[in-house]
Amino acid sequence: MAASGAPGWWRHAVIYQVYPRSFADSDGDGTGDLPGITAHLPYVRDLGVDAVWISPFYPSPQKDAGYDVADYCDVDPRFGTLADADALISRAHDLGLRVIVDLVPNHTSDRHRWFRSALDSPVGSRQRARYHFRTPDPEHPDTPPNNWRSNFGGSAWSKHPGDPHGQWYLHLFDSSQPDLNWDDPGVHDAFDGVLRFWLDRGVDGFRVDVAHGMVKEPGLPDTGDAGDAGETGDAAGSDTMSSAASPYWDLDGVHDIYRRWRRIIDSYGTAEQQRIMVAEAWVDPVDRIARYVRPGEHHQAFNFAFLDTRWNAADLRTVITDSFRVNDAVGAPTTWVLSNHDVIRPATRLALAPQEAVTQLAGPVHEPDRATGLARARAATALMLALPGSAYLYQGEELGLPEVLDIPDSARQDPTFRRTRGTDHPELGRDGCRVPLPWTADAPGFGFGPADAAAPPWLPQPPVFADLAVDRQAGDPDSTLELYRTVLGLRRELRTGEGRATVDTPASAEDADIVTVTVTTPVTTVTVCTNTGTRPWTPPAGARVVLATTPGVTTRVPPDCTVWLTGLGSRSE
Repeated sequence: MAASGAPGWWRHAVIYQVYPRSFADSDGDGTGDLPGITAHLPYVRDLGVDAVWISPFYPSPQKDAGYDVADYCDVDPRFGTLADADALISRAHDLGLRVIVDLVPNHTSDRHRWFRSALDSPVGSRQRARYHFRTPDPEHPDTPPNNWRSNFGGSAWSKHPGDPHGQWYLHLFDSSQPDLNWDDPGVHDAFDGVLRFWLDRGVDGFRVDVAHGMVKEPGLPDTGDAGDAGETGDAAGSDTMSSAASPYWDLDGVHDIYRRWRRIIDSYGTAEQQRIMVAEAWVDPVDRIARYVRPGEHHQAFNFAFLDTRWNAADLRTVITDSFRVNDAVGAPTTWVLSNHDVIRPATRLALAPQEAVTQLAGPVHEPDRATGLARARAATALMLALPGSAYLYQGEELGLPEVLDIPDSARQDPTFRRTRGTDHPELGRDGCRVPLPWTADAPGFGFGPADAAAPPWLPQPPVFADLAVDRQAGDPDSTLELYRTVLGLRRELRTGEGRATVDTPASAEDADIVTVTVTTPVTTVTVCTNTGTRPWTPPAGARVVLATTPGVTTRVPPDCTVWLTGLGSRSE
């Protein structure tokens, strides 16, 4: 059961993620930028979403696509200026869109003035206290302080060549991303100022990167598994290690930080204009996610358990039921997500062979059947957007873009690829879901930049992007773009995000491969059925199909298709 009757726009909002480097390039340098985003905001509005989340655009060496922040209160010249950020926020608000920006509190860039100051300061100084520095053991100077591993491969400890004292420093991600020490009061005070800086500029909230990180166990003890913690991660923190086993993930102290931030955010909000926080917390088991959305903490937390679920009806029924259960217990909405800048795009991921089915791309995988992948991605999205709660979409999924699997090694930029190359466990990384968008089929770079762009898109686009470009899909009622517009319009009209849901138990063996959710909304009852099986399925008598992800469906529901049905009434709960 799920209910979202409490006030708050964020409880049922659909939010569209913009990855700035890959959205739209206004000046022809091959990299997307803030003016490019601003120019295309009407497109985002016309999808039918409520807000945009913009990934980092702060000054950065771009060792990890901007998640290595060198200044939290400015704009990287690659992306524009602070005036461009102000113009974007203003234009979004004029169009009725709210704006959420990324906050990256677990680590900074090694180019940040705090870290540079630490390198120039003596051992034991307050400048070094902002990070985790450790003096080498004189008897074993090349042995790191503990066995922690970087999410990008290798040790989580390095010595900086610019450090005259030769100390180790901790980096759970790339060596260019030193972890902040949240035991230091100065770090807390500094981030209070960062929040206020962007709230004063009018942003409507923050997506908190690595929200399950930041706080480390006192003494920084070894992990209990010789450092092989099973990381699957990225700079957005996608490490799915069990929370109970880790000395650096999902510790209780993070919640003290969020309660402090919530008080600041609430001081800016009004009943009509609430500001929000959304937690990017990869935690296991799923019950632990509720701790991040308790009263006085985050407003939302991404439901990565749903994203991780394979194309299987029983598994989907379980994760949807469990998600409602754990979030309802603390009065929070479930925040659904299928895609983002760190995971294999669903149009590829959902069709991978069972032995290759992974959330993030490690080694090479076989190209799955594109028609199957696209059908499943469309069906999964229509299921997700029918569910009560909020939802996030990632740029390009509304076009049905596949993961680009064949990027040349010379073009790859993900630090995961760089740090694991030549090791026993090489990983290809996340570049394949970050390839720049196709706007115009017949234009250079598929319209990503101006026609006379001086540089090609920063990652190569595959030829298939021509058929998936915005101008090819707009107006075609069978296209994925128009399906998204239709689903989002119906979601708003029927108010499914505000409803109450029951996940139905299959009535017979014929229904075993069907995920059926009955959503009672403030205006009607919608029964959502997703066929994950291999045979067509017949809806109950009296049902009327108001939406189908496979064109032309009116009675029999084919495999890999979702339908929204009315006319069945409210089922018993």
